[in-house]
Amino acid sequence: MKKFKVGLQLYSVRDEMEKDMDKTLGAVKAMGYDYVEFAGYFEKSADEVKALLDKHGLECISVHQAPSLFFEEGQKAVDFLKVIGAKYCAIPWYEASKLAGTPDWEDTVKKFTELGKLLKENDIQLLYHNHDFEFEKFEDKYLLDHLYDTIDVDLIDPELDTCWVKYGGEDPVKYIKKYAGRVTVLHLKDFTAKAMAQGPAYALIDADGKETKKATKEDNGFKFMPCGSGIQDFEAILAAAEESGTEYVIVEQDSSYETPSLEAAKQSRDYLKTLGL
Repeated sequence: MKKFKVGLQLYSVRDEMEKDMDKTLGAVKAMGYDYVEFAGYFEKSADEVKALLDKHGLECISVHQAPSLFFEEGQKAVDFLKVIGAKYCAIPWYEASKLAGTPDWEDTVKKFTELGKLLKENDIQLLYHNHDFEFEKFEDKYLLDHLYDTIDVDLIDPELDTCWVKYGGEDPVKYIKKYAGRVTVLHLKDFTAKAMAQGPAYALIDADGKETKKATKEDNGFKFMPCGSGIQDFEAILAAAEESGTEYVIVEQDSSYETPSLEAAKQSRDYLKTLGL
């Protein structure tokens, strides 16, 4: 198997990052992660962040950043990324009400295009990090595919989140191959659930068979898990990633429940080591 570059999305350990970024980054490195993806800087300057990365021998490969910051701060926001060494910048979440088939879709395309150009001019590639709701359809096509079919291929690439692809009702292996050559950064995320779905997995009904309320992910038994302890077939996912040219695999666990977040991150890294990573 290809020796992917393995990173951690630091949102996974945000509780520890907030308390002590220095100590947390040291722990992340000790687990065997060589790369990190930021989701907030906890009031640290770019120079302070870079100094901590250098201290612990870590490389910031990417960040999650809402587009609004770039439209508010322009080059200043980009320069922060350049100082900390980020090669990629992912839109972490975007309202479904502004995606394909909505009145705001045209504006979304315009904004993403402008952002993609701004980052490209600074040698940073724009990515889009999906959730499950992008696997709802408009005109018989997933919202996620509308995004990549509409915006210039040079300006935005997928940062596929394998958990949300699967929970959204699709096969992560299929989607990695669908966008082969463009999924340079891939999120490895494990979970358990009673069923896969587009949005809520099922709805509660009354005696007459009428829907009473939308079910939540919790109703469906949805729970984030360390890699290797949920339902994902990571061997197949990584084989597809290797075939498709993925370079970085980023572990992310949105919540770790009873297990401390750093311990959950270590469990994921230890599992990947058993696969040769």
